[in-house]
Amino acid sequence: MNWMCAARLPGSGPSRRTVLQGVFLAGAASMAAGCVGFATTGGGGMVFLSTQFRPVAEAERFRGFLAKTFPGSVSYVTIEEGPFASQVQSQVGAGRTQVGLLGGSHSDLAPLAGEYLEDVSGVPAGQGYPAEFLTLARAGTRQSWYVPWAQAGFVLAAHEDALQHLPPGADPDTLTYDQFLDWAVAARRANGNRPMLGLPCGPKGLYHRFLQGYLLPSFTGGQMTTFRSPEAVTAWQYLKELWANTSPSSTTYDFMQEPLRAGAVRVGWDHVARLVDAPGDEPGRWRMLPAPRGPRGLGHMAVVLGLAIPRGSTDRHQAEQVIQALSTPRAQVELLRSNGFFPGGRRADPRRPAARPPAGSRGGAAAAGRARRDPVAAAGRPRHPRG
Repeated sequence: MNWMCAARLPGSGPSRRTVLQGVFLAGAASMAAGCVGFATTGGGGMVFLSTQFRPVAEAERFRGFLAKTFPGSVSYVTIEEGPFASQVQSQVGAGRTQVGLLGGSHSDLAPLAGEYLEDVSGVPAGQGYPAEFLTLARAGTRQSWYVPWAQAGFVLAAHEDALQHLPPGADPDTLTYDQFLDWAVAARRANGNRPMLGLPCGPKGLYHRFLQGYLLPSFTGGQMTTFRSPEAVTAWQYLKELWANTSPSSTTYDFMQEPLRAGAVRVGWDHVARLVDAPGDEPGRWRMLPAPRGPRGLGHMAVVLGLAIPRGSTDRHQAEQVIQALSTPRAQVELLRSNGFFPGGRRADPRRPAARPPAGSRGGAAAAGRARRDPVAAAGRPRHPRG
């Protein structure tokens, strides 16, 4: 970097203009390369481009699972959501599709429906998909643009050290937000005024899902259109009290399993795939609990993954074969074991003991947030001092 601030002596090297021209041309070449393709990793074969399982460990686990599930040559390539859409649109639009199969959340795939994806209505796949998932896959049309692949949700992870501070008579499986706040207050006081609750508020955390899929729907009874209402104001007031009893280090937490396992906090809310490492070697001392209920019921956001075929796929036949292989009940359960996502269909029952993910596994979303009526949650909210 010293050359940028040193004076140039006569004959000592290229001029500033020459250097800048070179930088510009190199940058332009790099951008052009990015517009026509991407680097693949692992053995060649049909490219399976996906927004899922991007962390290195998760990607490697999925590649191993895929190799055991499908005998053909497939290169699993991960990419972030923004570049994913632009890659598919640019390749299909130019008539130079370099991808065979796509994987992503509903929100990744639905905007591509019609113009950039093939109709997969006739692809033989799994059975027992929820009607809501099949409706989402049609994206408001009569055709199906992706096959439901897997699903997940968000839950609370709680260590037994924190469970002992639950409010008297509270059932941890049916907590109200009032009881949740009481719990956070009691746990903080019992812990020397150090909060035991943590939330994923880091740069890559999913705290926004807590707001849009759980807290606000539970207080307002809807999504988006109800977020500007007196009930929403009450939810924000509640959040202010909850935050006063939440670990300040939450602003650095991306995956709650890490501070939970380290003992920095003892209660945390997150995506199930970001919690499965929390128990470590002590699974018997942890519980995974539903999110709390509010005055209007239980807000819930489903994370729905799908498999799609881009227009002009490099190998549609092989793409269909991969979809079929990943849709079998056995494969759906193995995905739960390896990457922490639950089966997309009902035929693969994750409630069987053999289907539980190991403590070492980890894992865009169709925002299916809804508030289910629950009279237990209708009680008024007490105020708590911060001290």
